[in-house]
Amino acid sequence: QVQLEESGGGLVQPGGSLTLSCAVSGTIFGYVVGWYRQAPGKQRELVANIWVGGTTNYADSVKGRFTISRDNVKGTSSLQMNSLKPEDTAVYYCNLRDSQRSWWGQGTQVTVSS
Repeated sequence: QVQLEESGGGLVQPGGSLTLSCAVSGTIFGYVVGWYRQAPGKQRELVANIWVGGTTNYADSVKGRFTISRDNVKGTSSLQMNSLKPEDTAVYYCNLRDSQRSWWGQGTQVTVSS
């Protein structure tokens, strides 16, 4: 059973930075890694994806501010978040998937507030 564990969330002031990490119990090679977020009262939304070869895509709301990365050897992924805004407040989830399967972490809370 694949397990994902996010870390690095917390409280940060507007304009600040945080780096989220995702540790996977097995290999991530061959899978797409995604970061999603869910704000109170809203649906879970995609933040960013990264494919095995390093290709990435981002939600328009985070382009230029967030950077997703992956380490296929260590089985980890990171989400570097800069210039954070109050509207970035949400629980952030790591996702690992292929065409048939998908696994989620338990999430980590990010709160952007002064």
